[in-house]
Amino acid sequence: MILLRRELGQVLRDRRRSLGRTLRDVSASAKVSLGYLSEVERGEKEASSELISSICAALDVPLSVVLGDVSTRVAASERMSRPVPLPVGAERVGAERVGSEREPATATARSAA
Repeated sequence: MILLRRELGQVLRDRRRSLGRTLRDVSASAKVSLGYLSEVERGEKEASSELISSICAALDVPLSVVLGDVSTRVAASERMSRPVPLPVGAERVGAERVGSEREPATATARSAA
């Protein structure tokens, strides 16, 4: 199951790490406890929109960029969790192919018996 809080947390963590910033540094800038920020990054806490905005400001990244990254991750997860649809008629073609491959073996088995 796709959890928005996990995807958001991963995007925030990736952004923070790419900037070479520590949890302690960002938590102080965002005015949020280090422990809570860590829980948000691990996807264990649902952050309020105000808190997300504060973290984005501390990371000097627009909220829209973070949300866009989250949206991209969620879309990728959805694609991976969906079964890939077969083209129309693929089942029938596959069944005919399997059936025709089996017929000679069945005929040989019958004539041997």
